[in-house]
Amino acid sequence: MRRGWRWAAWALATVLLAAAGLGGVVVWQNSYALREEGVSLRHDGKLLRGVLARPERGDGPFGLVVFVHGDGPVDATHETFYRPLWESFARAGYASLSFSKPGIGGSQGDWLDQSMADRAEETLAAVAWARGRPDVDPRRIGLWGASQAGWVLPKVAARDRGLQFVIAVSPAVNWLAQGRYNLLAELRRAGATARERDAALRRRQTTLELLERGASFADYRAAVGDVGDMTPARWSFVSENHRSDATADLRAMRGTPLLLVLAGHDVHVDVTDTEAVYRRLLPPATLTVAHYPDATHSLVDDAVERSSWRLTLTAVLAPRKLYTDRFLADQARFLRQQDPGGEAP
Repeated sequence: MRRGWRWAAWALATVLLAAAGLGGVVVWQNSYALREEGVSLRHDGKLLRGVLARPERGDGPFGLVVFVHGDGPVDATHETFYRPLWESFARAGYASLSFSKPGIGGSQGDWLDQSMADRAEETLAAVAWARGRPDVDPRRIGLWGASQAGWVLPKVAARDRGLQFVIAVSPAVNWLAQGRYNLLAELRRAGATARERDAALRRRQTTLELLERGASFADYRAAVGDVGDMTPARWSFVSENHRSDATADLRAMRGTPLLLVLAGHDVHVDVTDTEAVYRRLLPPATLTVAHYPDATHSLVDDAVERSSWRLTLTAVLAPRKLYTDRFLADQARFLRQQDPGGEAP
């Protein structure tokens, strides 16, 4: 019995030592070469809280990447998912600025009350705020945005001709077309039968008819029955934004250098359609397209995203490896190409 206890004590000590070593790895892997500063901006009568992440050394003025979030309740760091990007940009000589969405991370308001035009106004306010800082070079400010930001970035760039660049990651062009593509892609991935596919398309058609006539959430619930994760606030948000289409704004922003990032396993956005529209509307000299065949919508490798344990371990032990190969380096390279005279600190 005593021998068994000694073995148990030795095993526990080994586990604790391993955990301590692993803890050191976790701390090291989640430490970034950045100086982060909590910042705030008052816009439309509400206080927005965010983070300005500057390069580790130097006083600037630095170039700046202003982040525009995708869908959902996103805080300034996107639950730390942005930090590897910020570090990569810092090594290219650029700071990063990101505000939590209204109602998230200390920001006032409710992000579900916003239209895409509201989000564009908010982004323009963030750019104007940044231009007033002595550590930011007002001539070297650009935008980075993902997914739903595809309807915001072109609006901002069309109005602010002083922006140096735009990086659009997995953007859609037309809200309704994206929704149909996503529905069919998810059904295929789930192995849905033809009957299930037809039922889902009929439900979608009913939903579109309700949206077009401005139906209430109660009307929607009465028509479809099980509403899933749809809430009254979400229904209001969709009602406000379901006609969103980026083509007119893309056409109006001609001349701003743009990096279009597309993933090979994107079930949310029809990347073939997106690329065709961007190539048709933007001058070839201003458009750079980067393809990542193994990546999903979030630019994580498909094999990693499909495995919950690999996704968790990678996020904890090697967060920079969450993104697909070349993604971070390619974006930093794009920034350097826009600023050939600049040097990373």
